[in-house]
Amino acid sequence: MAGWCRELEQIIGQRRLQPVFQPIVDLEAGSILGYEGLIRGPSDSTLHSPMMLFEAAERCRMLLRLDLACLRACAERFAELDLLGLLFVNINPETLLAEESRPGALQSFLARIGLDPKRVILELTETRPNGGYLPLREMTTRHRGDGLRIALDDLGEGFSNLRLWSELRPDFVKLDKHFVQNIHLDPLKEQFVRSMADIARQSGALLVAEGIESAAELRTLCRLGVRYGQGYLLARPQAAPPREIPLQAAALPWFGGRRHGLRNQPLARDLLLEVEPLEAGVPNETAYRRFADDPACFAIPVVQDGVPVGLLRRHHLLESFAKPFNRELYGKKPCQLMMDKQPLVVSADLTVHELSSLVVAAEQRYLVDGFIIAENGRYLGMGTGFALMRKITELQLSAARYANPLTGLPGNVPINETIDRLLEMRTPVVVVYADLDHFKPFNDLYGYAAGDALIELVAHLLLECVDQERDFVGHVGGDDFVALMQSEDWECRLRRMLERFGELAAQYFSDAHRAAGGFEVASRNGEPVFLPLTTLSLGVVRVRAGQYLSHHEIGAATAEAKKQAKKLPGNSLFVERRQPGASSCCACGR
Repeated sequence: MAGWCRELEQIIGQRRLQPVFQPIVDLEAGSILGYEGLIRGPSDSTLHSPMMLFEAAERCRMLLRLDLACLRACAERFAELDLLGLLFVNINPETLLAEESRPGALQSFLARIGLDPKRVILELTETRPNGGYLPLREMTTRHRGDGLRIALDDLGEGFSNLRLWSELRPDFVKLDKHFVQNIHLDPLKEQFVRSMADIARQSGALLVAEGIESAAELRTLCRLGVRYGQGYLLARPQAAPPREIPLQAAALPWFGGRRHGLRNQPLARDLLLEVEPLEAGVPNETAYRRFADDPACFAIPVVQDGVPVGLLRRHHLLESFAKPFNRELYGKKPCQLMMDKQPLVVSADLTVHELSSLVVAAEQRYLVDGFIIAENGRYLGMGTGFALMRKITELQLSAARYANPLTGLPGNVPINETIDRLLEMRTPVVVVYADLDHFKPFNDLYGYAAGDALIELVAHLLLECVDQERDFVGHVGGDDFVALMQSEDWECRLRRMLERFGELAAQYFSDAHRAAGGFEVASRNGEPVFLPLTTLSLGVVRVRAGQYLSHHEIGAATAEAKKQAKKLPGNSLFVERRQPGASSCCACGR
């Protein structure tokens, strides 16, 4: 123990701590938001690992000194490297309350090394139960007054960090890696993260997922509305970290995803109304005059340094001021006293369908008084329940207008619009043309009801086979379908679908026809002809950026691929592997 203490004393005293930095990535844009500063001991020391370093500090009662030394080392090295964006640095709540880390001292230190406090995020890391909520809240408020921001680290791991979230209202919340690992395989983890994303939106905090190690985890997090993340998949901690995310944008799992996805749903930002907010310290009289002068003004957002903190509701304030002496009593007091302190705050990139579910699940007043729209936690504008319902109605009418009446799938217009949008975005996609073989003779023999049932089976299997979050299925008409796939494992998915069709389609034929392997029908000249059981053909064209100019060209290419698939026996998959102008292809039949 004494050896550890002496070694730790030397490491801190001789400033031998080694900072490394891990990028925190904007999962929507693929850009770097900032870096988390992490600490290692000297490479030749027994205290090299962070775990050993902090265990020694705790046993030697030097946690406060080590914590402050780590903060200073990370900040100094961050400034030396001239890294862009934000610096996230860990600090224990007890350290934050100590005299040595009082706001004035930290501000002076940051000014001395030339680092703007607004770029520094203090990550509160809990290692033991903490009951000092009031003093901690007061201290974080003072630090915020100096420009620093607060993050809550390891949500879901600490002793009371849900209570801390409520008490401190942090600017960032970091989700513990336990809830990220294999989230795509665990519905309970998905539900937890979905709930945390909703709470973050309403509280104005930005949610950061830690420990992302696989593309499947990343796609799931993006789908659940998590905007920021870090982990080995994106970049490992390094002494000299990259200034740009090392993966190319086109290769990122979220590329062409949430904002520019196949469905291209309208977003909350499309409902935006520009309403000038009021700062929390502005007197109520100012809000009263705005309501009185503008009968159409239904609510006024209240912000603090650009972050939404409340909502002044027209009917509440006017009714209050109509009571005797209330205007005189409250007119000069800050508007934060009369604001609704729990407004509905939503991300600008929330889809209108997600927003609708959120509003319906919330209290009725949000539908009446409207909601605040924020971007990166900062005020952007307002939306109304009326505008939301009107947009939802428009979407429903549009979907009904162009949907296939039998399957309910998007028809030709949305299929073509989606293809053209993908081409415009230069997004690689696999286009699949699905068609039933010998369908008309089957329909004539067994009747239209059986024919409709077989078409519905194909629709069901296509929807079952694709990735609902990344792929698109449309119904051209009759027994023709189109699928637009961005899934990396598209070929395996299609082969499984053909196997499944082969298993299920047999039940649509009589025992005699199944035993014979087909059925006999009359040809055009009246002669009997034997046809095999109805099968499914899939023609596939892989579309790369710049390869085709419009949905017309892709339609012609997939039609040709479908013809080639139909030449193969049984349920077949034909993949056009030629580049335009080439002379060879490869087909796969089953």
